[in-house]
Amino acid sequence: MEGREPKLDNDLFFVCAVIEQIGRTTTNRRADVVRAIGEKKLSHLFELADVYHCEPVENTANDLIENHNITKSDFDNVSNCKYKVPYFMDIARVYMRLIVDVMKQNDTSPIDALIAVYSSWISGKIDDYNSSMYFENQQYLYESYIAGEPLRE
Repeated sequence: MEGREPKLDNDLFFVCAVIEQIGRTTTNRRADVVRAIGEKKLSHLFELADVYHCEPVENTANDLIENHNITKSDFDNVSNCKYKVPYFMDIARVYMRLIVDVMKQNDTSPIDALIAVYSSWISGKIDDYNSSMYFENQQYLYESYIAGEPLRE
C-alpha cells in the first residue's frame, strides 16, 4: 500500500482516467477506446502507470489518440448531458472500483477485468450521464454487472 489506496487500484485508476479523457476528447464510446488501444498497450500503460503519472492525463491521452489513430466519433455524452457533467476522474474512479471487484471476485488479471467491464453492457449505462448508473454504490454496480442488467430502473 502506497498512499490512501493500494498501488494496483491507483494504477487502474490512472488507466481508466486516460480512457475517459480519450473518450471525451474524441467523442468515442469508452468500449471503442479500449478496443482501439488494445490489450497489449493497455497492459503497458498499466504496468508503467506510476511513471505516466508524472505527465498530465491529457498528454498521455493525446499521445494514445495520435499513436493509435483514434478518430472522432459521434458519442458526445458530455454535450448531451442534461445535468451537471461528472468530472472525468469521478467516472474513472467508478470504473476502477468495478474493475477491482470483478478482478477479485473472478480471480482475473487487472487488464482482463478492465476489458471485460468496458466491453460489457454496463459501460454504456455508466457513460450515460443522464442516467443514475454512474453514481450508484459500488456493490449495486457489481451486482448489476453480474446480473447482466440493472437491478432496478
